[in-house]
Amino acid sequence: MHILALDQGTSATKALVVRDDGTIAATAERPVRSGSPEPGHVEIDPGELLASVLDAGRAALEEADAPVGGVALANQGETVLAWDRLTGRPLSRCLVWQDRRATEVCDRLREHAGRLGELTGLTLDPYFSAPKMRWLREHVTDDGVVTTTDTWLLHRLTGEFVTDTATASRSLLLDLAERRWSDEAWEIFGLDEERPRLVRSDEVIGTTTAFGGELPVAGVIVDQSAALWAQRCREAGDVKCTYGSGAFLVANCGDRPARSAAGLTASVAWTLADGPRWCLDGQVYTVGTALGWLREVGLLDAAEDLDRLGGTVGDTAGTVFVPALAGLAAPYWQPQATGAFLGLNLAATRAHLARAVAEGIAAQVAELATAAVTDLGHPITRLRVDGGLTRSRLLLQLQADLLQCPVEVFASPHATALGAADLAARALGDGGLPDLPGATVVEPVRDDAWAAERLARWRSAVEATRSWS
Repeated sequence: MHILALDQGTSATKALVVRDDGTIAATAERPVRSGSPEPGHVEIDPGELLASVLDAGRAALEEADAPVGGVALANQGETVLAWDRLTGRPLSRCLVWQDRRATEVCDRLREHAGRLGELTGLTLDPYFSAPKMRWLREHVTDDGVVTTTDTWLLHRLTGEFVTDTATASRSLLLDLAERRWSDEAWEIFGLDEERPRLVRSDEVIGTTTAFGGELPVAGVIVDQSAALWAQRCREAGDVKCTYGSGAFLVANCGDRPARSAAGLTASVAWTLADGPRWCLDGQVYTVGTALGWLREVGLLDAAEDLDRLGGTVGDTAGTVFVPALAGLAAPYWQPQATGAFLGLNLAATRAHLARAVAEGIAAQVAELATAAVTDLGHPITRLRVDGGLTRSRLLLQLQADLLQCPVEVFASPHATALGAADLAARALGDGGLPDLPGATVVEPVRDDAWAAERLARWRSAVEATRSWS
């Protein structure tokens, strides 16, 4: 049975038609443009978001020219909008997860941060859904409902009003241990919205006629959990990182919720018929987005310049890049932090700066891995990775060197969509997709003394930017 798997991301919607043997019959992609009208503002037009889903899905189906048995949707998680519950009409722009304007809400509610952490496993930060939902209520509209984009998209596709527990656990509104909405958290944020029904990621939530015929919709899950599932990180201690618009390191912590002592957040990895799994995660807000900005200002001509330029030099000529263009997440949680190049000097060329960008991204991921080691209580013996930037050999080598452990690259660039497709197949009575063979492994080539020196220098640069902020 073929599955149409939709990966609705920050910068694009990807659609795959996946065969029951795990191979891909067709792919299509439609861009999603985000705008930053003011510093700290990141938003998307809802109409363009919906059109990208419909256009990409229909294009993939046309290319595959084969019937599908169901539709799966992975979503970008913490992006929110207001919309009319009866008609589905948007009442606001989508505030993207990178948006910082709800910092004012978090500052006002700071006295509740500890309690919210106990309830939800999350840090009070504008990255998560509830502060942005509150901001929309205060500044845009009292009408309709305010939800994450998956709930709106699924309503437009099926008429249902749902979200999966993994997405809900990214909101600051879910009781993490009980996997149900927390009345107390909703009250703290002053939200009296109608609440979406919480669903498993391996159940059929409704049907859609948006792609021809009436097709069941299943495999509904937040993007990072979909990638965690696809990478077979299904046992406690398994760790993966996805490099997309941001970079997201997620560690499976098993069948009981954990709390981080090292600045990570805790959430639901997935809920399936055989039970839930929880995870710890950390975030680098701007990775692919940072490369896009560097192209706009003329430092890089293309993402490939990380390797084409940065791969031609053996060091950064003393320069350091901090990719905090939309603030710092775990373990710092400083939403108003800014990005920076430090150590600029007359010997630094574009090639050195390109290498510094790759090293800065890898260093921030290594910082998250260090926090995960603290919480897990044992070293990470391998890091499984996926996402568009895993095409950069330079980034992968620096990541392995800074972590001092092998980096295992997923065999397909489409882990998120494949994870959702697998869960949909299970919901529809299929046995799920087989493992993909052929992962590439990148081994460290530098020693631990080099890694320690580079990470110490990067941490010094982070402290300088935090002071500036």
